[in-house]
Amino acid sequence: MSKSAGFCQGCLHYVFDYETPKTLVIPNIRLGFAFRFTQFLVVLYVVGYVCVVQKAYQVTDSVISSVTTKVKGFALTNASDMDPRLWDVADYVIPPQGDHSVFVMTNMVVTPEQTQSRCAELPSPSTTCTDDCDCREGYSDPRGSGIQTGLCVNYSLTVQTCEVLSWCPLEIDTELPQRAQLAAAENFTMLIKNSITYPMFKFYRRNILPHVNSSYLKRCKFSRATDPDCPIFRLKDIVSEAGEDFQDMAVKGGVLGIIIDWSCDLDWWAGKCYPKYSFRRLDNKHPDNNVAPGYNFRFAKYYKAPDGEETRTLIKAYGIRFDIIVFGTAGKFGIVPTIVNLGAALSFLSLVPVVSDWFMLTCTRKRDLYGKLKATYMAEDTVAEDVSMGTSYGTQ
Repeated sequence: MSKSAGFCQGCLHYVFDYETPKTLVIPNIRLGFAFRFTQFLVVLYVVGYVCVVQKAYQVTDSVISSVTTKVKGFALTNASDMDPRLWDVADYVIPPQGDHSVFVMTNMVVTPEQTQSRCAELPSPSTTCTDDCDCREGYSDPRGSGIQTGLCVNYSLTVQTCEVLSWCPLEIDTELPQRAQLAAAENFTMLIKNSITYPMFKFYRRNILPHVNSSYLKRCKFSRATDPDCPIFRLKDIVSEAGEDFQDMAVKGGVLGIIIDWSCDLDWWAGKCYPKYSFRRLDNKHPDNNVAPGYNFRFAKYYKAPDGEETRTLIKAYGIRFDIIVFGTAGKFGIVPTIVNLGAALSFLSLVPVVSDWFMLTCTRKRDLYGKLKATYMAEDTVAEDVSMGTSYGTQ
C-alpha cells in the first residue's frame, strides 16, 4: 500500500470512526470524593450564587422617577437689634422649584442699596495705582468689579485704586460671618414626594406609602428607628446621617445627596417594595489648598425709587444644596432567563466528568492502568467479524 493510500485511510478513520462512552467503575475513595465534591461546588454556585444572590431567573427593568420637594421653617436674624429680620421659605429657598435638587441658604454677605455709579475698585495687585496712567479706560477684568474709567482715585487714606463703573458700593465678600446667620435652618423640614414606575411590569409606587395618611404626615419626621416610612426630613437629621455637623457645614455651604433606592423584587413571594433612604456629602469639604470650599452664588433683589433711580440689594448666598438621587432595578420571574440558566447549570455539570477523568489520569497511582481501561481500540477486521457473527446468529 502506497503512502498516499495509507494517509487517506488514516484520514477516513479519523473522520468516520465511532466513539462510544464506556462505563468504568473504579472503587477509589479519593477519586469518588473529587467527583462528588466538584458536583457539589457546581450545584452550590448555581443555586446559591446564580439563583439566590444574583436572581438570574428574573427579567429586570430600570426605574423611571419624578421628584418634588417642599421646605418649611422660619428663622430670625439680628434678633438682638432693634430691627430683627424674619426669614421664611420664600427668602431662603432659591429657586423655589428645582430639578431634583433644592438649595437652602444658611449664611450670606449682604450689600444693600447698590446703584450704578462710579467708585474705587477693591485693592489688589492688579487694581492699585499711583496715577491715572496705571488705569486703562474701558478695561474690564473678569475677576474685578466693573469697567475701569481711566482714573486713579482714593480707596482709603493710604491706598489708591482704579475707578470703575459698577454697582456701588462694591461687595466685600471677605466679611463672611463665621457662624451661620440662619443657624435655625437645622430645624427646617423638607417633604420629598417621589413617584416611580417600572413600565415593563406596569408597577407604580410613591414614597408616600398607602398606609400613610394626612394626620400622620402632620406629625411625623423621618427616623430609621421610629418612622422609617415618613417622607418628611429635618435638615439637621439629613446632615447628621451623612456624618457631618450642620452648623459647621452651614457656614460656607456644601452639597449633600439624598439617595432613594427603589431596588425591588416583584415576585409574589418576595414581599413588598419600599424605598430605602441614605445620605452622603457629595462635595469635598477639604479641597486642595482650601481653595473655593463650600457652595455659594450671588443673586440680587431690585427696587425702583419714586424718582426713577434703580437700586438693588446684592446677596452672596452660602448654603446647602440637597441633590435627590433616585435609582433602582426591579426583577420578576421570567421563563426565558430561567431556561437559559438551567441550561448553563447542566453544561457545568457535564464538565464534572471531564475534571474527574483528568484527576484520574494524572493524579492517581494507577493512572496507566486506568488509561488503558478508559480507551480501548478495536481493530477493523475484528469489528467486521463481530458484525458477521451477529448477522449469522440473527439468521439462526
